Amino acid sequence: MYLSKEPLDITVIYYTSNNLEEKNPYFVKNTKRQLLKAIGDHPLISVSQKPMDFGQNICVGDIGRSHRNIYSQILTGCKASKTAYVAMAEDDILYSYNHFHTYVPRRNKFAYDMAKLSLFTWTKPPLFSFRTKRLVVNQLIAPRQYLIDAMEERFARIPELKKLGLDDDQINSRWGDPGRYENLLGVTVRKREEFYSSVPSIVFTHENAFGYETNHGKRKMMGDIRIVEEANWGRAEDVLKQYYE
Repeated sequence: MYLSKEPLDITVIYYTSNNLEEKNPYFVKNTKRQLLKAIGDHPLISVSQKPMDFGQNICVGDIGRSHRNIYSQILTGCKASKTAYVAMAEDDILYSYNHFHTYVPRRNKFAYDMAKLSLFTWTKPPLFSFRTKRLVVNQLIAPRQYLIDAMEERFARIPELKKLGLDDDQINSRWGDPGRYENLLGVTVRKREEFYSSVPSIVFTHENAFGYETNHGKRKMMGDIRIVEEANWGRAEDVLKQYYE
């Protein structure tokens, strides 16, 4: 897809537990710098667990790291935004300008940008890899109210899920990407679609990631398509320098 000819009415929602900023401030400084370049004139709302000087900041306090809290912070950011659409952003991704300026769904659907390359920080030699059909919330662009409605319905469902015998860990394990996990939660099934911006974003897989703790760490598999160099970002070994100081 090519860049939209008209400005897109998007607010970028940057949600973080601030854990990575404490563990690797050098890396987060680089990803934040790139995010500001990528979003251009779009408004930015950061929803953090510690105060930040980054866009319009909303500090929710030290609520901890969990799948459910990720979406709680997303919901807080969505409610504070004033645009028709919202785009998610995380602290361990190098986003491309094209990601935020290419596409918004024209109907009530969750749109996922599938143009993303993974970079595992421990792989030698460093390689980008690509997995097809891998939807992740950090690549989500959605109608603002559609996402708010979906999240509020999920949170309202928690007491009923507990009555059915599910504990917090079981509920959190079902709290996945919008448009994928509604059946597991017993809420309204929401539509989704996929698009590909013409320049991929780079998603770092590293030992400080929440997903590393919950999704088998270094046992995570690289995608079948493996790339030494990407035309817009350069060689994987050079991009990896943004992670290691």
